[in-house]
Amino acid sequence: MSLSDHLCETWRQRLQTGQWRQGERLPTERELADTHGVSRTTVRKALAQLKEQGLIEQTVGSGTYVAQAPEGGVASPGTVRHTSPADLMEARLALEPALVDLVIRNASRDDLQRMAHCCEQAEQAQTLEAFEHWDAELHQAIAEAAHNPFVASVFQLMTEVRSQGEWGQLKKRSVTPERRLAYQREHRALVEALSDRDAERARALTLEHLVHVRRNLLGV
Repeated sequence: MSLSDHLCETWRQRLQTGQWRQGERLPTERELADTHGVSRTTVRKALAQLKEQGLIEQTVGSGTYVAQAPEGGVASPGTVRHTSPADLMEARLALEPALVDLVIRNASRDDLQRMAHCCEQAEQAQTLEAFEHWDAELHQAIAEAAHNPFVASVFQLMTEVRSQGEWGQLKKRSVTPERRLAYQREHRALVEALSDRDAERARALTLEHLVHVRRNLLGV
């Protein structure tokens, strides 16, 4: 799967879960390229696929808009709004270690390169918001490497919950420079374990990382 295919799938999941809503204007090509660390050519290819699927409309001089609300969304906006950080962490602790076997079995070379790219972008991020974006992108990339559409949709929903204000406020209060460096080291170690197809080590590292995040966020 090419990088543009990965982008197309990521954005299609955002459409399915309602993160991008009907009639909403999408970021510009330049903004999308900067956010994902790719070229504008790659962005155009991914957008072209969405347009071919009838999911977006492009108007010269105006921009790109969501054309319709795709069928098969996994949750309503109310579900996202009423999911607390504690609920989210409980779900992540249950789901993410269990996902490892699927990723080990199905991840392609491109999937692993995408994970490494997310690590690089997070390490280079100049703001907490940018770091949090690439943190979420990494976990989404791992989920999509399972190549199971339902699993990818569930993890896209978790990414949407992470974009809510309460999570962001907790992050701002809890993420010190030292903790951010620790998260980056944990991410790198996890991606290395997945690349080595070492399921036992990857599960242990995933659990260790999530327990670390929960303790820093929630104090438990």
